[in-house]
Amino acid sequence: MAGEVTLHTLLARPSLPTASTPQVAYILLEVMPGQLVANMRMPVNVAFVLDRSGSMKGEKIDRVRRATARAVELLGDQDVTSIVIFDHRTEVLVSTTSAANPGPIAEKISRIRDSGGTRIAPAIEQGLREIEKGPPNAIRRMLLLTDGQTEHEQECLRQADAAGRNGVPITALGVGKDWNEDLMIEIGNRSGGTADYIGRPDEIDEYFSSTVQRAQAATVQNATLTLRLVQGVLPRAVWQVIPLINNLGYRPVSDRDVSVPLGEVESGSGRALLIELLIDPRPVGQYRIGQAEVSYDVPLLGLQGERTRSDIMLGFSADPAATAQVNPAVMNIVEKISAFKLQTRALQDLAAGNVGGATQKLQSAVTRLLNQGEVDLAQTMQQEIANLEQNGQLSSEGQKTMKFGTRKTVRLSDIEHP
Repeated sequence: MAGEVTLHTLLARPSLPTASTPQVAYILLEVMPGQLVANMRMPVNVAFVLDRSGSMKGEKIDRVRRATARAVELLGDQDVTSIVIFDHRTEVLVSTTSAANPGPIAEKISRIRDSGGTRIAPAIEQGLREIEKGPPNAIRRMLLLTDGQTEHEQECLRQADAAGRNGVPITALGVGKDWNEDLMIEIGNRSGGTADYIGRPDEIDEYFSSTVQRAQAATVQNATLTLRLVQGVLPRAVWQVIPLINNLGYRPVSDRDVSVPLGEVESGSGRALLIELLIDPRPVGQYRIGQAEVSYDVPLLGLQGERTRSDIMLGFSADPAATAQVNPAVMNIVEKISAFKLQTRALQDLAAGNVGGATQKLQSAVTRLLNQGEVDLAQTMQQEIANLEQNGQLSSEGQKTMKFGTRKTVRLSDIEHP
């Protein structure tokens, strides 16, 4: 069949100048479920693993109760769910059950009360056990929320590895300021999921609902990008830019072919990638520098190993007017990735004790963010620069805002469809 997935490529510069040295080319690649599958919905199996420690007291625990009940309401008759709550102990509040009747589940959710300390690893392990009880054909997800530090971080990472091996991406969410964002990011990465920062308790509902809806929209499975490049073209990086900025890396397949696993592709948002290629000098002319191919499965249609392809064409010109032409949308994304890289390197400098280097990189990131219209994030970063200059360290909230905020600067509205 054809049309289940569309593949668009767009160059930052349609033509490069003729030169004697290699040049970098940026290609925006968008993978999107087509109209044929856009309205399909996958059955999901989601486990909520929720911190109910003493520090969750008050508005946070109240918002968690409401957000969990609301997320369960979004599930349908074909979906299953489970709820694990934890402090220094772990308790299965709702064992794996159909979501067809949310009333009894909501009644149990209403009983969640705060108490005790925070131990995350046993709760993740129990959540995985609950997910294993569900149907084999469902999209599997774990939503983990905490507001505190935990013991036995290595055990958390071992459980995240287990989740990744078993096809259970973890959405690791931290609320407040007293949790370890690096641990949560690593839990998300190792499981094939993601992590995020909830700055205010009233935002919990949105994050929970979004996690469920995105799982339901994951109609395309096991997607893999293969880049087949001609001689004289080398890959430098493959960046995911939607849904979040992330360096995906790549795996060599042959001398000039590389593979990038994409996993699930969601209807409505898809996956957008920015590819950096190093191009050897060429005479004036139009060249096919490679081909992008995406293989994928659509379980609801019984399809496996389907493929869609798009050639990548690039011009070389001696005309300054031609080589000056750029695609503003793609260059905008290049700049946002530059801001993300500067922020990441600044934090690395700070961890190494290089406050001056960190300050300089953050200031450069501020300039880029302001140029891209990211005023709120730039202001937060500017305040953290002041914190560095005054006392040599960042605030907990500011550091979290920067780490997670710079990953979310690319939006669907930034992409111009060809």
